[in-house]
Amino acid sequence: MNTLKLLAVMVLTLTLSALSLTTEEGGYKIGDVATDFSLENIDGKMVSLSDFKDAKGFIVVFTCNTCPYAVAYEDRVEALNKKYASKGYPVIAIMPNNTDVKPGDNMEAMKARAKAKGFTFPYLMDKGQKIYPQYGATKTPHVYLLEKTKKGNIVKYIGAIDDNYKDASAVKTKYVENAVDALLQGKEIEVKETRAIGCTIKV
Repeated sequence: MNTLKLLAVMVLTLTLSALSLTTEEGGYKIGDVATDFSLENIDGKMVSLSDFKDAKGFIVVFTCNTCPYAVAYEDRVEALNKKYASKGYPVIAIMPNNTDVKPGDNMEAMKARAKAKGFTFPYLMDKGQKIYPQYGATKTPHVYLLEKTKKGNIVKYIGAIDDNYKDASAVKTKYVENAVDALLQGKEIEVKETRAIGCTIKV
């Protein structure tokens, strides 16, 4: 009887793990068209990708205030916007967490953080948590590089910003920069997917 109970528990655990894996693997793949959204920015205005008429694409970053990984990357995200917004690839940051679970990520906290850090990019709230599941984001930070085409905003890169979250000075491979540079030069992106390193999105 004990053996049967143990087997039942093992089967249930494996089933739940499989369901969890399926959920995490949902969302956009390379080559998919990302649908537009309308999310509230820290200035109270609603922001959509279609607002950026002159953009060639977008560096969409799912991030937050409370995750140590996201905080470690804040300056690098700002640097990406300063480097690429003028070249047609602005950063669009989206805060995906449930603020009931993480009150430190509420709109007031987002405003305060953006002001303290001097963010030059939109910092949007995924109110109702409807957008991050469409993308398939699971971490903060989690990056989706989009290229604007006649077909829509095509997903060209998914994953981490670079290969060293601990130390910006020790980074060897800048995944996002390499991907954007390739698009600007009309070349194929060499590394199209990497594993995002960060905190799980809180639901």
